[in-house]
Amino acid sequence: MEERVKRQGEGSRRGVILLITLVILVILATLGYTLSAKVAARRHRDQYIIDYGQAKYACVSALKCSLASVKNLQPDLISRPNDPDFSDVFAMSEEEYQALLTEYGLNVATDESEWADGRTDPNELRRQDSDDFNDFNDAGFDLPFDSESEPATVPGPYGPAWPLVAEPLTLDIGSARVTVEMEDENAKYPLGWALIDDEKLKPLADTGFVTFCEWMGYGRKGIDSLLDDLGRVGELRTFKTEFKPVTQTPKPQSNLRSRVSSRTSSSRKTPVRRTTAARKTVSAAEQIERQSADFARLFHSSLVDTELLARPSIVSESRSESAMRYLSRWGTRNVNINTAPRQVLEAALTFGSVADAPKIAEAIIQQRRVQPFADIEEAKKIVFQYSDSIEKAKDFLTTTSTVYLVRVTATSGLATVRAVAAVNKEGDKVKEIGVISD
Repeated sequence: MEERVKRQGEGSRRGVILLITLVILVILATLGYTLSAKVAARRHRDQYIIDYGQAKYACVSALKCSLASVKNLQPDLISRPNDPDFSDVFAMSEEEYQALLTEYGLNVATDESEWADGRTDPNELRRQDSDDFNDFNDAGFDLPFDSESEPATVPGPYGPAWPLVAEPLTLDIGSARVTVEMEDENAKYPLGWALIDDEKLKPLADTGFVTFCEWMGYGRKGIDSLLDDLGRVGELRTFKTEFKPVTQTPKPQSNLRSRVSSRTSSSRKTPVRRTTAARKTVSAAEQIERQSADFARLFHSSLVDTELLARPSIVSESRSESAMRYLSRWGTRNVNINTAPRQVLEAALTFGSVADAPKIAEAIIQQRRVQPFADIEEAKKIVFQYSDSIEKAKDFLTTTSTVYLVRVTATSGLATVRAVAAVNKEGDKVKEIGVISD
């Protein structure tokens, strides 16, 4: 009996020891797993910081080099009589868009087959013009871009897909892969038009903005919400269309030294000589630059509901359409009739005639496919039946873009850094409007 009790006691002790051993092993395993998880998380964070630093450096470097090369930019408009037009792609369903691409692909294949047989290639001009812009090469970039690997797209006014003025540039800077895109901002609807301060033009501007919004699929509720946001911006500044040189008197700057000097002079009862600040004349060009910079800050602030503007009207594997894509938030003042899509054209031509704007837009779209307009006077001559309406709207129209957007995306590992910069280019003179980076 005693031996049985003794054996049971030894068995119990062994069980307790085994249980304690298992508990210790579980605790050690838990500690090991926790430690390894923390080490892995720390390594992940450290690696992300390294990747972000490399992506940030690559993004800043590419942006600086791109902005420096903008002065060499000479984008040429192309003739597209046999190509599908980009003007109405924004309103196409996915089925319509794919059918358009299929038809375009067949036409391109036929043209290339004829060219291989020794005939003239009708798309040679388009390829030459689109290849002419390699301004980023001037900065020493290595361009491994392969256009043949890109999906088929409808050619825009410059050859690449709208609103690009050249094919995207892809390059490697260190361990980061960088993509540089340049867009035509004058091909988009100027958001500042919705805040025009001229009482005569304001009803037409409101009608044009509503026309644009309706094309983009907004209902009355959405339009009213956008107008409310813009109204808050308008309380801070209105959008001017006419500028004249003005003379300003700078306000005298008061500082501690001047106050101390004033007190000392008064205590000594010595007359203080007052100097009048020199007046400065601010030119119209300088006022336009200030307005563009001010609205660039306001339109990229929380005052504007960008989520509503970015609400997709069409989403598919090949494209994403929204009002944001067709809006210029950089204080632009003109729309390029050679590069703007239909909804932007109609909104701009509303300043000439609300009733005739759709007809004028259609006439312009059909003509520019064959030959882009050299100037507004030529547009008035060619579309002569609507010359009076074009004349009324000419202050809001142009045939040569001057505002461009440079978009840079740099990716290193899991980190991605983006930056955009808008510039105003007139001839060889390039002035920066603003830069935004994340």
